[in-house]
Amino acid sequence: MRLLVDGMNVIGSRPDGWWRDRPGAVRDLVVVLGGLARETGDGITVVFDGRRPDEMREAPGVEVVFASGRGRGAADDEIARRVAEDREPESLVVVTSDGELADRVRTRGAEVQGAGGFRRRLDDVS
Repeated sequence: MRLLVDGMNVIGSRPDGWWRDRPGAVRDLVVVLGGLARETGDGITVVFDGRRPDEMREAPGVEVVFASGRGRGAADDEIARRVAEDREPESLVVVTSDGELADRVRTRGAEVQGAGGFRRRLDDVS
């Protein structure tokens, strides 16, 4: 299985004050995704809007992407593009609770998992 994660959607699935330190929330999610990658062996790509935070460390098994487009929905467009260009989209699980994005990737063959449920799964890993 390969996971394609809507990073800000997962971060925003829990109102834990992440907005006070968005760069920190991004860094923390990447670290936790690294733990999941180690535990499961799944390939994980996480896509974010905006710019890469300073002092961003890579996590083994996790590809971190910052959408090249600007504005609201840039990460969604990047995720949809990746699914559309993938040779085996049926092997992808897109993690998002964005209904429009979910529809876009399902029509290309990807499975969708909700961000809230995925976040609870990450809690078990960390």
